[in-house]
Amino acid sequence: MPFVPHSEADIQAMLAEIGAPSVDALFDEIPNHLANGTLERVPAGMSELAMLQMMQARAEQDANYTCFLGAGSYDHHIPAAVWDIAARGEFMTAYTPYQAEASQGTLQLIYEYQSMMATLTGMDVSNASVYDGASGLAEAILMALRGNKKNKSRVVLVADSVHPHYTSTSHNIVKNQDIEIRSLPIDETGIVALSALDASEAPAAVVIQQPNFFGRLEAVDAITDWAHAHNALVVAVVNPMTLGVLKPPGEWGEQGADIVCGDGQPLGVPMASGGPSFGFTCCRKSLVRQMPGRIIGKTLDLDGKDGYTLTLQAREQHIRRGKATSNICTNQGLLVTAGTIYLSLVGPQGLAEVALQSHANACELMRELVALPGVEPLFAGPHFHEFALRLPIPARQVVDAMMAEGVLPGLCLQDFCGDHFVDAERILLVAVTEKRTQAELDGYVQLLQAILSAEALA
Repeated sequence: MPFVPHSEADIQAMLAEIGAPSVDALFDEIPNHLANGTLERVPAGMSELAMLQMMQARAEQDANYTCFLGAGSYDHHIPAAVWDIAARGEFMTAYTPYQAEASQGTLQLIYEYQSMMATLTGMDVSNASVYDGASGLAEAILMALRGNKKNKSRVVLVADSVHPHYTSTSHNIVKNQDIEIRSLPIDETGIVALSALDASEAPAAVVIQQPNFFGRLEAVDAITDWAHAHNALVVAVVNPMTLGVLKPPGEWGEQGADIVCGDGQPLGVPMASGGPSFGFTCCRKSLVRQMPGRIIGKTLDLDGKDGYTLTLQAREQHIRRGKATSNICTNQGLLVTAGTIYLSLVGPQGLAEVALQSHANACELMRELVALPGVEPLFAGPHFHEFALRLPIPARQVVDAMMAEGVLPGLCLQDFCGDHFVDAERILLVAVTEKRTQAELDGYVQLLQAILSAEALA
């Protein structure tokens, strides 16, 4: 139902009833130096009608574009049945159950989700999801440091090829817990430089992304084995869609990764101007008690029928706040529902077909684009369905020109990691999915060619 705020008369009546002179007086125990004061950057409120009109206008700005955006959020096909089912009232309005046995349907769905994610990643355990991929990485880092009994270092190596937003989010969350995040450099091919792995001070954990932020494929087996040889745990950041064809993290190296995290947006969740989606976290059994959030288990009731319950509840609502593994690990129930339905519908073969077609489309587009004068790949070597191009003119200029023609051509790398490249303003990150038709691929090439030709004549 629509939100109906209290009237001023309601507020004054409630204050009079409890004997408080004002709303501010209810918070007078907060010291002045800790109070926010005036929130100058928060806009004034608006009516429901005005809000809906504004959001409609913004939504229309995203319409009718051919999308080649990536960097963690991808334009995959979503079968109609996914949201026809997920939008049903019993799913749409359900939240994470606190009285577990009263929510058997929700618990069963989360259990099925956990089973699929554990299988997909090759790990022993999955939790009931977290807020998003970036906060999921921060939780994974905290898990690794709590669970590493052989190495008490507070240093974590994070590859420069990990999504910059994931790295900055993790830093913001762990920086006050005496954890130092250090950079693991990449080489001229856009992957982790194995020569940079320095054993002089072994870290407690190593974070690598596969495929990495630039779409390149890392030498995950070698990095995983190096980390384990130096008593460091391996945290893998993965795109779940790619696991239809790529080796699962549980099989990296001789022992496999220890913790796997990422964002579930490719699995039936629309891009939606950047969110929301859901984060997933999986791990080996030995680390299960370090897992944030909730884990749903399956059992038998007194009549021998299947039953589902909250097996582990390592969150502050259930235990003392100081004992919780996390205080911010929101379970994205509705998005997990969509992801579970998506995986159920497409199955292993469908997931592989989506991944392979996305890869094939990306290879074709990249081959055509680098044949244009002045366009070259930023990095040589295998990639998945995303790649970076170095252009002869500023990438922002290309983006603006192609958007005017109804194409979202990619993302300017300068907006993400401008400090890493001297010519970042000329680098464009392009993503291609199974949705892109041959006509759309050809149109991209022709449009970029026209833009570059016009610039050369100017």
